[in-house]
Amino acid sequence: MSIIKGAIQMTGSIKGMSFYKNPGSEKIIMRTKGGPSARRMKVGKEYEEVRKHQTEWSACVKFSKGVRLALGQTYPLADYNVSPVWNGMGKNLIKLDTEHPVGERVLMLSPYRQVLENFSLNRNFPFNSVLRITETFDVNRETMTATVNIPRINTEMDLLNIQKLPYFRLIVSLGIVSDLMYDPEGRFSKYVPELMEYNGFSKSTLSDWLSANDMIEEQIMTIQFTGEVLERITDRTTVLLGIGIEFGQVGFAGQINPVKRAGCGKILKVC
Repeated sequence: MSIIKGAIQMTGSIKGMSFYKNPGSEKIIMRTKGGPSARRMKVGKEYEEVRKHQTEWSACVKFSKGVRLALGQTYPLADYNVSPVWNGMGKNLIKLDTEHPVGERVLMLSPYRQVLENFSLNRNFPFNSVLRITETFDVNRETMTATVNIPRINTEMDLLNIQKLPYFRLIVSLGIVSDLMYDPEGRFSKYVPELMEYNGFSKSTLSDWLSANDMIEEQIMTIQFTGEVLERITDRTTVLLGIGIEFGQVGFAGQINPVKRAGCGKILKVC
């Protein structure tokens, strides 16, 4: 793989080479076609180590997906493709397992939860540069309740409205993601989240649409999990609290619709 730094702006393929851009990047990447056959990769002895790393990479991708789902309606506010970043984070986490051989190492987030603390979903305009307030919050793992207190907002001073849109609203999300354990008997995947089908479970709450030219009074936003999901949470479960802001404008029939790529968000708390 090569990165084109010159004047070439083409994408597509030509004579065994393909040119493309990754989401959120203007760099042109060149990759040559070809390589070993799928069959050779699957059974060839010379690719045994490669297969072990591929097995672990599946855990990294599953970890990334779990984080994405756990952020609920906060995740779409990202202005770049964060999945490769989380994939890489998963790879670093799985390397910390020194007890198991390569290909069978477990991906443990719970002992290193701080790596996701204050993770920004935006590169151009991070959350704290758009909404200049100091929010307070509390997360109770036992009751799976989260409360976020948004102080009074003076939109003239506290809000950076890049596109000069007339409305905005706040989003708070609460989600869970679990460690990934190696299961040699796994039928579809060798890595299984302890939370099983609840891995990435999330709930989000949204404020009303608010005027971007007004004084907004203090707000308290609360989320609580109920039901069976509470029984699944263990010490190997990581709780993510996300916060975001999105902007909107009046659309068809007078409804206010969110504007794509006009918001931002971050992970507020990990516990």
